[in-house]
Amino acid sequence: MEEEVKLFPLDPEKLYYSNDELTLDTEEGPVTYKMGIWICKDPVRIHRMIIREKCLKVDEMEVFNPLESKLRRADPDYFKRYMGLKLVIDYPGYGTGIMARIPFETDPVGFYKWWRKGKHEDKVYLNLPNQIKLFQKVAMMEPKIILKKDLEIVKG
Repeated sequence: MEEEVKLFPLDPEKLYYSNDELTLDTEEGPVTYKMGIWICKDPVRIHRMIIREKCLKVDEMEVFNPLESKLRRADPDYFKRYMGLKLVIDYPGYGTGIMARIPFETDPVGFYKWWRKGKHEDKVYLNLPNQIKLFQKVAMMEPKIILKKDLEIVKG
């Protein structure tokens, strides 16, 4: 006689805590773990379910904050793309880390020099609208420093 496996299907109305169980389909079939285990096993999938698909609600302190910490180590590129200008960076002139949005908005020319000319594109992900915004500001403020390829993006 086979042992019956208990499944815990996703409940979009439920707020999940770290000890709540959830069953998800995997390559091996349905698998059940507590949320605290899921954020270690597959942080990107769980994050996408919360942020993109908006089908999973979790407690911010108990699940979401540890999940973001796991994401940073598990998939740094995904984490950078998700964080964008909210990412804390080491930026010249600041003693400690600063949110990238601050120099992006207050010193666009300096940020451009650091990001593009200082070869720090890998440190902060700028989506196309933010790139255009930055390139437009730099083209207006100091047109001599903007790279030709960036100017072409602004001119469309």
